[in-house]
Amino acid sequence: MSYELIALLMFSSMMLLLLTGKRVFGAIGFVAAAAALALWGEGGSEMAFSAAMKLMKWYPLLTLPMFVFMGYMLSESRIADDLYRMFHVWMGPLHGGLAIGTILLMVVISAMNGLSVAGMAIGATIALPELLRRGYDKIMVTGVIQAGSTLGILIPPSVVLVLYGMIARQPVGQLWLAGVFPGLLMATLFILYVVIRCRLQPRLGPPLDSVERAQITWGERFRLLRAGLVPLFIFLAMTGLFLMGYTSLVESSAVGALAATLAALFQGRLTRHVLEETLRKTLGITCMFMWIILAALCFGAVFDGLGAVKAIEGLFVQQMGLSPWQILVLMQMSFIIMGMFLDDTAMLVIVAPLYVPLVGALGFDLVWYGVLYTITCQMAYMTPPFGYNLFLMRAMAPPEVTLGDIYRSVGPFVVIMIITLAVVMIFPQIALWLPQWHYGVGS
Repeated sequence: MSYELIALLMFSSMMLLLLTGKRVFGAIGFVAAAAALALWGEGGSEMAFSAAMKLMKWYPLLTLPMFVFMGYMLSESRIADDLYRMFHVWMGPLHGGLAIGTILLMVVISAMNGLSVAGMAIGATIALPELLRRGYDKIMVTGVIQAGSTLGILIPPSVVLVLYGMIARQPVGQLWLAGVFPGLLMATLFILYVVIRCRLQPRLGPPLDSVERAQITWGERFRLLRAGLVPLFIFLAMTGLFLMGYTSLVESSAVGALAATLAALFQGRLTRHVLEETLRKTLGITCMFMWIILAALCFGAVFDGLGAVKAIEGLFVQQMGLSPWQILVLMQMSFIIMGMFLDDTAMLVIVAPLYVPLVGALGFDLVWYGVLYTITCQMAYMTPPFGYNLFLMRAMAPPEVTLGDIYRSVGPFVVIMIITLAVVMIFPQIALWLPQWHYGVGS
């Protein structure tokens, strides 16, 4: 049996196991281990051990539990609720102001947690009922929350970029900084869409009525501003120390986790229940990602040994005669198609052994490609029929928001994501300027 056929058999076996509903790391790890033992006998058993040691020695991985802990601490202690109330009061007088405030809330939650699930949970349970109660169009605001929550995997500290960095062997610090401007660009386009839509159709986003505005005193507004700015100060202190060179990436994550805990303590919200829930959820997310990275490293090692990457490169470049940019576009299209059926981690682990080395061989920057992959994952989260965020929203939304409403809500925001992806592809420096400036690396 040729190595190409073995690689194809591995890929198809993995897809078949994933379709059975088995856990991602179990399906990928099993295929990798079985192929290694079949190809190299007892020597193949060393691959899993080697991958485990590589994972345990990867120092930047310590940022993962720290940042996840920080996000859940701010969420469980309800400090994030203060943030939404602040946006609610200050942005409410504008047409569509509460929807704009919700997007800003999602940006801050993204900068605190790094997961789309946290933003979705806060948006669906806090913002959505309030928006619906105030007469906002349910289709528009459902799309706002779904799109805003996806910013968590692009704006640092992104957990998905940690996973990509580990598999692609790229610096996590550079990947996080590369996601800043594309993430802010996308958030700005979301806000512009809401502003223009509500100006053309004011009924979609009515402002707070004059009676309610009059009941909110300036003292109350400034009190909410002070309370809502606590998470912002935590994030700015953490990133500021890192960007100024006073702390390393891991140390800045520890600063964020400690600052969030102290904020909850000083506000009298650090209860036993809050601490237990934060630790439990942090442990669950961290362990899940460590297992996925371990399985991906094993799978990638087998693929490298087979020479599958060279075979794919020869097929695209030599036999089909495609240019590097045509190959890159095909890769992104395949991510969107897979995203209709798989989540982001499954997609990355499945194709990373093929795509990442091929992208490097074609002469593209792997940090830049990490941003492209993440933006495509954001689209995949919201693409029917099986977009991850679609079903999360259905589970959390009030009964009046139907699955049909949820499906219709995502169209404009997916278009905005496609525009952002195209802009970042055409102008790579949008993603690469900040890491190059901070780290002093060449283009």
